[in-house]
Amino acid sequence: MENTFITAIKKQFDYYKLVGDKTFDQLTFKELIWQPNDTSNSISVIVKHMVGNMFSRWTNFLTEDGEKSWRQREQEFQPSYKNKEELVVAWESGWNCLFEAISPLQDQDMSKIVYIRNEGHLVSEAIFRQLGHYPYHIGQIAYLGKLQKGDAWKSLSIPKGQSTSYNKDKFSQDKERPHFTDNL
Repeated sequence: MENTFITAIKKQFDYYKLVGDKTFDQLTFKELIWQPNDTSNSISVIVKHMVGNMFSRWTNFLTEDGEKSWRQREQEFQPSYKNKEELVVAWESGWNCLFEAISPLQDQDMSKIVYIRNEGHLVSEAIFRQLGHYPYHIGQIAYLGKLQKGDAWKSLSIPKGQSTSYNKDKFSQDKERPHFTDNL
């Protein structure tokens, strides 16, 4: 029997990954390494941080602390990707690590305890923690992309000024129960 809770979690993570993917599709490497000022991160640095976090949190998720001794968090904030392809490969690797960790989970796993920096979390809490962390950064990624593209930006949701027509179309259809990401 399918675990609908885990399926919903995976779909939610899929959605956030897709927002990042669609942002990267619109940008050049020069735009990915652009930062608005010296105290802000570029998209490239945000990706590097997210990937470092993903490997740390999701490697041996149920059996090891989520903050690995081998993680070099401060180095995640130093630019290092040499091209867009390298950035995308790292991004995909981080997400693969996440999905490999959550895909086998079962209902009974949700009440197990895992640790992040020696602080106990229910598995469900650890997952929700990351479902808060990653969208925070993906929102930054999308906003930095939009800032640079200006009018050339392709909206990642309902475009400004099109809510009425979007809703009219949605309410003209029969009620159904898909996940909101099924048709993206």
